[in-house]
Amino acid sequence: MSRAKRIMVQGTMSGAGKSLLCAALCRIFAQDGYRVAPFKSQNMALNSYVTRDGLEMGRAQVVQAQAAWAEPDVRMNPVLLKPSSDTGSQVIVMGEIRGQMSAAEYFRYKKQLFPEVLAAYDSLAAENDIIVIEGAGSPAEINLREDDIVNMGLALRVNAPVLLAGDIDRGGVFAQLYGTVALLQPQEQNQIAGLIINKFRGDLDILRPGLAMLEEKTGKPVLGVVPYLKVDVDDEDSLAPCLTRETAHKPLDAAVVRLPRISNFTDFTPLEEHPQIGVRYVDDPQKLGSPDLVILPGTKSTVGDLLWLRQSGLEAAVLKLAAAGVPVLGVCGGYQMLGEVIHDRSGVEYGKPGSVRGLGLLPVETTFLRSKSRTRVEARVLAGPLAGARLDGYEIHMGTTQVRGAPFCVLESGQEDGCAQGNVWGTYLHGLFDSGELTQKLAALLCARKGLEPDTAQAVSHAAYQQTQLDLLAQGVREALDMEQIYRVMEEQ
Repeated sequence: MSRAKRIMVQGTMSGAGKSLLCAALCRIFAQDGYRVAPFKSQNMALNSYVTRDGLEMGRAQVVQAQAAWAEPDVRMNPVLLKPSSDTGSQVIVMGEIRGQMSAAEYFRYKKQLFPEVLAAYDSLAAENDIIVIEGAGSPAEINLREDDIVNMGLALRVNAPVLLAGDIDRGGVFAQLYGTVALLQPQEQNQIAGLIINKFRGDLDILRPGLAMLEEKTGKPVLGVVPYLKVDVDDEDSLAPCLTRETAHKPLDAAVVRLPRISNFTDFTPLEEHPQIGVRYVDDPQKLGSPDLVILPGTKSTVGDLLWLRQSGLEAAVLKLAAAGVPVLGVCGGYQMLGEVIHDRSGVEYGKPGSVRGLGLLPVETTFLRSKSRTRVEARVLAGPLAGARLDGYEIHMGTTQVRGAPFCVLESGQEDGCAQGNVWGTYLHGLFDSGELTQKLAALLCARKGLEPDTAQAVSHAAYQQTQLDLLAQGVREALDMEQIYRVMEEQ
């Protein structure tokens, strides 16, 4: 077994803050001079990323890799589940599609993946000084204990000390932590090196009697109380993310349609960082109102979400806004929806062969294929007032689109992508706002339409902004945790 040190963060529930705690530890260890890699054996998420070698992985481990100043590597997330329904997912192993499985099928199948998971871990551990491992959900989901490959099953196999985190902001944190420890088997309890209270707001002195009682009842030390940190880091590791974050009022209003199977919503995080653009997510035509920009995002179920868009009344509302000159942008599945028709002749996505009418706002026609396009690209926008913006993004889609109109952008290879017609644009590129250049041009266009003066500050790339935020995250977590004890338990293990 590798000599690399390792530490694992597990949570009492989904959303306890495991992803950000792991990102913080990755940055802290990297700042301390270690070669660090994140690892999550199995991730369930609709936000994914394409590595430089064209493989697909979850974005949470991409953020953690960036925190460690490391290149994202599919070994950091060997198994990715992309839910396509409430009971089924596309199963991606080492960046490649392994198949579509129901929850019951995958539960029976996953034990076959453990050798591949361990091989990925071992190869990373051979190249790094420290591996920061993230669990999933809760280790106290005792119905899933058999053949576990992501929580205590993995911790025991690689002998990783575990930090168990609970979210005090939701309430009941003492019951969360005590109950989780109590439900574990003795050998699993022995793997827990300490407890973390996360997202605390208030007077720590008032909390201390509870911490003492928690340590007494669990027999585990509390290694830190992490405050509710006001940092802006992509925290994506859930099937149904909360897209209702409150933001300060801004003069420009961008409305993203919250599709039932929305994916890669982090595409629009850079828009939220712009001082003039407010971003909100809407799933009701009454809430759509009169925005300055409408965005149809990516989705794991293009046809199903297109039919939902139609049935909900949002299609009619979007068409009305487009006819009034409001800019409309579609990304990936949203781009496909903006076309004239979507063909699924083999039942690749919707389960049965057929064709569905699109919104008809772009002169394009999409046909679904069984193979998936996965590639990182650089591009330059050609579309009207947005022309010249440099893009650095990636494509993940299972369709090919025939375009009869003007392209949205041109790739560095010379290949054209997307389509632009008047105030409607569509593209397959995820991460299109990350460079900051398209954000600036779009804000200037929207300001001109509204008679506002555009912000003239130089565009800041999303990557540079994220690095600053990761430093702030690491500082807050380092100050809150007993890092000497965490280093000590890694050495002991």
